[in-house]
This record gives sequence, C-alpha cells and structure tokens, in this order.
Amino acid sequence: MLSGRKTRFNTGQIGRRSKLNHEGFNVRIHLVPRSSHQHETSIGWEMQGNAVNADYTSSPVSYVKGKSFNRFVTIWLENTDFKKAERDPNIDFFAQKGITLTNYFGLTHPSEPNYVAAFSGDYYGINNDDDNIIPANVSTVADLLEEKDISWGAYMEFLPSTGYTGVQFKEPKTRKNGYVKKHNPPIMHSSVANNADRRALVKNFTMFDEDLENNRLPQWNNGHDTSVTYAGEWLRDWLEPLLDNPHFINNTLVLITFDENENYAKQNRVFSILLGDVIPKDLIGTEDDAYYNHYSEISTVEANWQLSTLGRYDVGANVFSIVGEKTGDKIRDPEDIDDILNNHSYGGIFNSHHSRWAPQPVPDTKANFAGRKVLESVRRQWGDKQANSPYKGAPLMVPTYDNPPVYPQGYRRRRRQG
Repeated sequence: MLSGRKTRFNTGQIGRRSKLNHEGFNVRIHLVPRSSHQHETSIGWEMQGNAVNADYTSSPVSYVKGKSFNRFVTIWLENTDFKKAERDPNIDFFAQKGITLTNYFGLTHPSEPNYVAAFSGDYYGINNDDDNIIPANVSTVADLLEEKDISWGAYMEFLPSTGYTGVQFKEPKTRKNGYVKKHNPPIMHSSVANNADRRALVKNFTMFDEDLENNRLPQWNNGHDTSVTYAGEWLRDWLEPLLDNPHFINNTLVLITFDENENYAKQNRVFSILLGDVIPKDLIGTEDDAYYNHYSEISTVEANWQLSTLGRYDVGANVFSIVGEKTGDKIRDPEDIDDILNNHSYGGIFNSHHSRWAPQPVPDTKANFAGRKVLESVRRQWGDKQANSPYKGAPLMVPTYDNPPVYPQGYRRRRRQG
C-alpha cells in the first residue's frame, strides 16, 4: 500500500520526477494475474538495519471478470476536512466526472490505522504511527484475492528496492525521509513482509510506467499527498490522462479518498469520489449519500469477485451502491449518521495506552453475510477459538473509542495476566 513521511504523492505525470521530491510517495495497486513477468531487483539505495528486500520484481497479470468491474484502484490523499477538499478546483474536476460519496468516513486517527484497516479489516487498537508489525497469522485482502487467482501489487515512489522492509529511508541528497513503512500496510503485515513472492509485488513507482505500457497493471491503488492543493494538482497531472488510457481504464473502478480528516474535533468524514468507465453515464456528476468507511473497500472487492471474507469488520461494511446493484448487496443505513465521529481509536493489541490494551482478536469464523463465508484458511486456523472472538455477525456500525470491541468475559484479563 503506502509509504512516505506521510506517504506523499508525485505531482508530475507518469515518468516525470516528482515536484515534491523532498517528500515520499507511494501507490498500492492490487491486480489480476495469469502470467508472471519477473525482473531483477535494482538496489540503488542504502539499506537500514535488518531490512529485507525481494530477490526479484514480479508483475503478474490476468483478467478475472467481476460482476461490476475488472480492476479496482484506490488513491488515498492526505488528511483533509471534507469541505476543504470539496472546494478544491482539481478535486471538483474529478467529482464532476464521477460519483461523490458524501458520507464516507475514516475510521480513526492518525493515518496509519486507517491504512491497516483497509488491508486486513481492523486496526487492532492502533492509535499511533509507530512501526507496528501485524502478526503473520492475520489474513489480509491479499489472501482473499490470491484464493481466486487475483493477484495484487504495490507501486511506491522512493522505495529503495523491491520488497524493502525497512522502517524508513532518507533521500540521499537531502537526508530527509523519502519513504516510511508506516504507510505501507502490505509490508506492515508479516504475511507479506515475510513472504518473498509477495514482497516481489511491492515495487518502486517507476515500475508503473513499464507495467502500464505493457498492459500489466493491477487493481488497487493507494497514495498520499502533502495538502489538498498538491493532491488536486497530482490528480489532474497524473490521473486525468489515465482516464482515457484503455490499458488503465477499461472495466475499472477508481476510488479517490482521504485517510482521515484534519480537524479531530469534527466528524471523521472524508471527501471521496468513484470514477471509471463502469460508472453509468446517468450517474456522472451525481452524489451518493449512503454510509461507507474504509472497510467498504474490502467488502466491495469481496462482493464484486465473490471472494471469501476475513471475518472482521469487512463482513458487514456497505458495498458501494453501484456495485451492490450488480451483486445484490443491500445498502444499510445507520440509525443516526450525525452521531458518527470516529475520532479516537478503541483499545487493542497495538494501543500505546497500557489501560487500553486488548489481546489479538480472533476472527468470527462463522460469519456468513450476503452468501459470503470466511476464508477457509482462517476457519481452519481460528475455528477452535471462535468463542473468544469479539467480532459477531455482520454489524454495519463498527466499534469506536466510546463503544469498544466486547471480548468474552475473562478472556481479555487472562491474556493480559498471562
């Protein structure tokens, strides 16, 4: 997924050097594979500590047809309040070309837990931007895609080498951070970082040009920028030409969103847009006021390709309505959307406050929502611990700081003392 001091976006067109070369940038894309093209990994940067790199770079390609789209691209921008993003002329340019999601919410603050949540269906109490290492027994969207032979990939500017697992790296000339792992969820998850084949899919952004030219692009794209102005400039320079490029846009759904809002005292509602040639013409320039959050990214992909689920908060998240119309998923409404804040993290295994610690949550292996069951490997691994799961069923509303996950009586205390 991401990187950067706050994972910064490239404000230039594909192939150009970033105007913001004092900051880092990364893009995450997940793709559909049939054949694999491998390249030698070039390492032109100083490595840090015990960082690991991939032995090769891989760009697997295939076309697994979905019910609504065949490629899903997500672009994440820097924390910005809804109204501020709405007023930006370049952001508005894209809003007029797609569907504006007026009730899309970030899940908490700061940035890192939102990225983690969109990759594995929970943020595990993270309330910081630390080097949190998610255990290898936590399944992710990568597992769901790979089960159906839908591969994934990541493109990140200033990534020193393919599959780099270091916490950060400094731009050689300025000695400023060009890449920071805390916004790279695939590498934050040990199931990717400890797997050579998966690390080979986490590439420098310069590989995007080559994969685009050779029609080897993947399906889930994610990034970050310094401000809404730079974000708008980057989108206009980089994304606008791609909307007319058949190698990129054919049967593609693009989500532009922000990781979090800027003012922590306000609702964590973030300006979001759906684009792509799969948007019906009569919906271009319209608004969708249904309730969504970052888990909707996972649930939408699950519904589109009829994937399994992770047994976490992906299960009950609303699918984007234009996709739900094709998959049969019903869009549910919260009781009172004005009550949703999502401004602080609930407790968990990575929460930095001692009093808010909680054990690693067990997935709900019995979850079965809209005909989608939990990934078989998750059921095998966690089935005998089902009674300890804080996830129950398919709730639309997920836990918050004020309404944290509920663990079985005694389980949380026993784990803490043990």
